[in-house]
Amino acid sequence: MSHSIFLTRVAIRNYKSIAQCDVQLHALTWLIGPNGSGKSNFLDALHFVRDALDNSLENALRERGGISEVRRKSYGHPNNFGIRLEFVLPNGTPGRYAFTVGALPNNGYEVKKEECRIGLNANCDYFLVERGEVVDTSAAVFPKTTADRLALLNASGLPEFRPLYDAMISMGFYNLNPKIIREPQKPQDGRSLKSAGENIASVIAHLTKGAPEAIDEISEYLSKVIPSLHGVERKAIGPLETLMFKQEVSGSKSPWEFYAQNMSDGTLRAVGILTALNQVSDHSRPTLIGLEEPETALHPAAASTLREALVKASQRMQVIVTSHSPDLLDDPEIRSDSLVSVVASGGETKLAPVDEASRDVLSKKLFTPGELLRLNQIGPDKKSQGFLNSKQINLFQED
Repeated sequence: MSHSIFLTRVAIRNYKSIAQCDVQLHALTWLIGPNGSGKSNFLDALHFVRDALDNSLENALRERGGISEVRRKSYGHPNNFGIRLEFVLPNGTPGRYAFTVGALPNNGYEVKKEECRIGLNANCDYFLVERGEVVDTSAAVFPKTTADRLALLNASGLPEFRPLYDAMISMGFYNLNPKIIREPQKPQDGRSLKSAGENIASVIAHLTKGAPEAIDEISEYLSKVIPSLHGVERKAIGPLETLMFKQEVSGSKSPWEFYAQNMSDGTLRAVGILTALNQVSDHSRPTLIGLEEPETALHPAAASTLREALVKASQRMQVIVTSHSPDLLDDPEIRSDSLVSVVASGGETKLAPVDEASRDVLSKKLFTPGELLRLNQIGPDKKSQGFLNSKQINLFQED
């Protein structure tokens, strides 16, 4: 197994449009499907875990409109949602973490059950908490827990659970917004790129000082996407800061300098994506990043360069990409097991491996995933567990 893989399996129940799913993840996983199929909801479930641990469960719910907007709406459906993550820590230790959150009157909520196991042998570190009460734990003394927050946040003060907590909160999720990147920004913490790119100038400054090799890689790929560009740097504008690009101009002996406000949406999204893929702080990278449709606003000719950057980044950190771009998937080296087909059926999102016929064609390299997508000949395996309307997934079951 690649050392870059953090999450090996994700099971979700009743989260937004996802009634249930059980997905195996790889170093680079492609979530493919049309607009409105629910690809973003899968990434948001992982983003929710990060937010609930990095800030608070209450804020994670409020930012999404409250529990009534998070749990799946369906007649007669249970009033709780849950997530199970199976993982491998950077030191190679496997484990699992799962929780369910239930609705209470007046848009209230409670963590009904939460389980964590680090190591899968008899001597593993673990805890089980139900409605704020510690039921079982390997810890000699476990911090006080309450039903309105995840116990892993409290347990992060214990050395045995801190590596998992750190790995969870280092995940990053990105839907880069050119409008936000274009505007001058207040100086901020540049160690981690924020979701829309609202601190990208500070991140570029941080990388320039602490990881110049990352800046070199960003510049290299950027020049492949837009051949006339020769680099990007942070530029102060009074109390604010912005990005400054160096670009060749016909007739000039040296590159001209352009601020972000003068650059196209495609250029700004490209630098945002490349920054997300190359961010590093104190020799540490995110354990996982999720990218929403990175091909948006980019010329199709740039797809191969973007794909190359994604593949290279996945050797250092786990990457999940949502896409419906045949150009981005136009590569015979993309393995069928790294593709997850996402479709909407009756208002419900279903995620599954691609169908058997597609797997056979791709394994023989008769077509690329992009070519099958253009022909509308790639879809979900309707016999898979994730697609069947079977009984609800048990998020706490050992298997």
